[in-house]
Amino acid sequence: MHIDTISALGFSIRVGTTPVREPRRPLLLFNGIGASIEFVEPFTEAMQREGIPSVVFDIPGVGGSEKTLKPYRFSGLAKLAASVLNERNIHGSVDVLGVSWGGALAQQFAKDFPDRCNKLVLAATSTGAIMVPGRLEAILKMVSPRRYIDPEFMTYWAGHLYGGDLRDKPSLAELLLRGTAPPSRTGYFMQLLAGTGWTSIHWLHRIHQPVLVMTGQHDPLVPPINGRILAALLPNAKLVEVNCGHLFLLTRADEVAAIIDSFLRDAPATANADPVISS
Repeated sequence: MHIDTISALGFSIRVGTTPVREPRRPLLLFNGIGASIEFVEPFTEAMQREGIPSVVFDIPGVGGSEKTLKPYRFSGLAKLAASVLNERNIHGSVDVLGVSWGGALAQQFAKDFPDRCNKLVLAATSTGAIMVPGRLEAILKMVSPRRYIDPEFMTYWAGHLYGGDLRDKPSLAELLLRGTAPPSRTGYFMQLLAGTGWTSIHWLHRIHQPVLVMTGQHDPLVPPINGRILAALLPNAKLVEVNCGHLFLLTRADEVAAIIDSFLRDAPATANADPVISS
């Protein structure tokens, strides 16, 4: 992954891109709460093997992006994402993927910038404040960014937090954290604040792009019924349940990348985008 820092809407934003040999429509990826670019690299590498370039950026206050003391909402972050694409000279429509907290931002981006969103992938996410909650023990651990800061804490609690493969092999958590940059406490709080009271449940019917909804069958944070609700409310959605927990994008990266590649290779939803990231 090529990582550099750009200016977007007055913020210094750290952006990662993966090149591919043949031009393909890029996949704009919105990460989970507190996660820096490096955290999702197992997945972007798997997508790269499928021939799909990815674009991912650190939210203000996370990883290497500039901190902000000014609260923001998902609508503001959607505008920031559009600006990041423009600054990277990526025009036309892109495919969009959001995981967990980033799934809410992906829904907002698809609503606010329909001409820039060709297809949408929602992974381990929900409609926001109106959802079927996960296990209280897991949710309470998410209030703090400690799991990104304390490797021993992450290894001990990974199975309880994320379920699936991490319950069987908690040592995987240490590998996932390797090379990641922890969020600032202020940045993490701002992300929590951005999602407070947010819900898409009343406007999901307005998202007409093809949507792939993916859920983990053993997800303690976002129970799979939330994916079924999303798929039921979206006009053009397909549901896939993965035999894993919350972080199936990372622990089952190759398997999931193949599913997403098949979905994205179907007939395009909009006119072809301009030439995209290539080596």
